[in-house]
Amino acid sequence: QVQLVESGGGLVQAGGSLRVSCAASESILRFNAIGWFRQAPGKQRELVAAITSGGSTNYADAVKGRFTISRDNSENTVYLQMNRLKPEDTAVYYCNAEIGVGVTRNYWGQGTQVTVSS
Repeated sequence: QVQLVESGGGLVQAGGSLRVSCAASESILRFNAIGWFRQAPGKQRELVAAITSGGSTNYADAVKGRFTISRDNSENTVYLQMNRLKPEDTAVYYCNAEIGVGVTRNYWGQGTQVTVSS
């Protein structure tokens, strides 16, 4: 059973920065991809950024140029660096990992709250 533990959320003023982390219980290179999702109150969960095992990244349009996803293979950790934060970035941020070939499985962390004040 893969475990993902997020950390690093908190309260920050608009324009500020925050970095959230996702620590995996096993080598992140085993995963097809690891992504950061977020869910604001009353809204659907949405993909923010993802990184594949090969290192390719993709971002939601709303965060391009402000957020950066990266990983530390030795620490089995994926990071999301968030700069120039806006109040609309306020949400619970979840880490997701996909594993498998053909039939895939997805694992979720418990989430970490990010609140951006105006």
